[in-house]
Amino acid sequence: MKSGLSVTVRAVSIPLARATRISTRVLGARDFVLVSVKRDGVVGTGYTYAGTSGGSVVAGMVRDVLVTAIDSCDPDDIVGIWEAMFQESLLIGRRGAALRAMSAVDMALWDLAGKRAGLPLAVLLGGSLQPITAYASGGYYRPDDGEWADAVAREIEGNRAAGFTDHKIKVGGLSVADDARRVAAAIAAMEGEGRLALDANNAYLSVAEASKAAAAFERAAGDTGLWWFEEPLSPEDVSGHARLRDRIETPIATGEIAQTRHEFRTIIERGAADIIQPDAGVLGGVTEYMRVVRTAESFGVQVAPHWHANVHVHLAAASTTGLTVEHFELNKDIYNFERIVTPETRLAYSGGLLTIPDRPGIGIEFDEKTLSELEVAV
Repeated sequence: MKSGLSVTVRAVSIPLARATRISTRVLGARDFVLVSVKRDGVVGTGYTYAGTSGGSVVAGMVRDVLVTAIDSCDPDDIVGIWEAMFQESLLIGRRGAALRAMSAVDMALWDLAGKRAGLPLAVLLGGSLQPITAYASGGYYRPDDGEWADAVAREIEGNRAAGFTDHKIKVGGLSVADDARRVAAAIAAMEGEGRLALDANNAYLSVAEASKAAAAFERAAGDTGLWWFEEPLSPEDVSGHARLRDRIETPIATGEIAQTRHEFRTIIERGAADIIQPDAGVLGGVTEYMRVVRTAESFGVQVAPHWHANVHVHLAAASTTGLTVEHFELNKDIYNFERIVTPETRLAYSGGLLTIPDRPGIGIEFDEKTLSELEVAV
C-alpha cells in the first residue's frame, strides 16, 4: 500500500454457553471484528463488537471500503486517516457497520503508535498507569438461574466476593413489579455498601412509561438510591431522555449507541444525560472517543464508557471526567471478548480497581488457537 500500512481483518463469533437475554433481545453469541495494521514489522490491533450477528458485514466494510481510503494517507497521521475513512463512508452510511469498522481500524492505528513508541496507550495519550475504578456489570435474564430476585442477589454477592462494591443490573425485561423486586434484592445483597445502576436497553416506549418504571425502582432502592438509569428510551429519543431527566431523581445515562462527536454534541446540548457512555468500538475509535471526552470535560459531564474495558481503562486514564469503567468477569460468560485474549494479557482487577497494562499499546494479545476455532468467513 502507498501508505506503508498493511491492513488485515478477521471476524469471530463467540457463543454464550447459556440462554441469556436483555429487555430487547436474546443473546446467543457475540460477533467481534479484529483489525491488524502492520508497519515496518510492527503490528497494531483493534477490535469492535458487531452484535449477535453481522461480523462478516463489518469486516467487509474494512476490506472493501476503508482500505481504499487508508491507502493514500500519511501513516503517521491517525486523525487524517480517520477523516479519510469518514469521507469514504459518506455514500454508504456514516453510522452502524461503517462506524464500527472505522472504530476497529482507528484503534489498531493507536495500538500501533503505542507499540512503535514503546508506551502504553494511556501514557501515549497523556495519562498515567494509576488503577481505574470499575463496577461489576451483569444482572442479565437467565431463566436457569432460578427465581429472578434470588438470582440477582447471588450475583451481587459474587461481585462483592470478587472485590466490587459498585454494580449494574438489567431492567425492562420483566414487568415493572418483578424488576422492582430484583432491584430491592440487589440493594439488600449490597448490605449498605456501594452503588447500583440500572440498564434498560431501550425497553420503554414513552417518557411516561419510563418515568413510572423509574419511580418504582427508586422506591425499591429506598434510601440507598440508584446510581443511574441507563438507556430507558430509544437512543434516537434525545428529547425524551431530556424530559425524563427532569422528572426523576436518578441520573440518566446514555450514549453507548451514539456515534461520532456530532451525536454526543446533541445529547450534551439538549441536556439529555447526566452521564454519557461513549464506546470506542462504536463511535469511531480512540480518535473520536477523545474528542467526545474533551467536549464532556468542557461541559462538566461525567463519562462512564460502555463495554470494552481493555481499551477503556487507557482512555479513562487520559481524561478528567471519568466516573468509572464497566467490567464483566469472564466467568459470567456475557461479555466474552477475553475468551480470545491470552490469559496473561487479560485485565487484572482487585478491590474494584482495574490495572492498566504497562505493555506498549493497548496491551492485549490474541490466542490464535481459540481464534482459529471461532473465526468466521469474511
